[in-house]
Amino acid sequence: MEHKVLETERGDVHYWVNSSESEDCIVFTHGLTADHRMFEKQVEFFEKKYRIVLWDVPMHGLSRPYSEFSYRNTAYDLNGILQRENIEKAVLVGMSMGGYPSQEYASIFPEKVSGFIALDTTPFGLGYYSASDKWWLRQVETMAAWFPEKMLRESMAKSVSKTEYSYNKMKEMLKDSDKKEIVKQMGIAYTGFLKENKDVKFDFPVLILLGEHDKTGKVRQYCEKWSENEGYPLHIIKNASHFSNGDNYQDVNKEIDEFIKNI
Repeated sequence: MEHKVLETERGDVHYWVNSSESEDCIVFTHGLTADHRMFEKQVEFFEKKYRIVLWDVPMHGLSRPYSEFSYRNTAYDLNGILQRENIEKAVLVGMSMGGYPSQEYASIFPEKVSGFIALDTTPFGLGYYSASDKWWLRQVETMAAWFPEKMLRESMAKSVSKTEYSYNKMKEMLKDSDKKEIVKQMGIAYTGFLKENKDVKFDFPVLILLGEHDKTGKVRQYCEKWSENEGYPLHIIKNASHFSNGDNYQDVNKEIDEFIKNI
């Protein structure tokens, strides 16, 4: 994977691409407080089959410092990356928070999306989130700040993982941010979602993947309602928690591969 940088007025956005000649492209967007390394098991499986784009979402990983974070800005940054790489259309895979830049991009540039895989994430849509849900999302930053730094990292890594691999990988990614940065990422990401959430309608294929043991917030309830409302297939990833593409990367990789073949 070749490391590149997209320079923007808000900050540099770092991304990685392979040299595949395939016409099919997958864009992987990582979760909150993580970075592009979250998809190393997907890169190992797909890098010789498809074009791949990984990126550190603004305000994460190497894409720091970054000002004026919003999901709309991240969508335009992603569009800048794909334009620069001459990628006209892609399958989007958004993990947890990574589902929000993916859905925002898809709402602005639907003609550039072949399909969307919602990986342990939640939907855009005003009707999904109650007043209580919104209140709790606004408290995430405050609650995270209460934790001692070591305990915060340990609890975050443990809560999203079922396997030693995912636990260690999450700790590895968290290691590059101090507590102040982690808390800030959580606050901006969730308050930003509340501000930018909107009703959307996608005409391309959508697949929802959910870890069997995902107990993060109300992700399971949202995914089930999303599938029910929109008719999107919901596939459960066995022996996996929230970081399902690390816990059971074999099954997640098979799901992604089959989804692309069926488009």
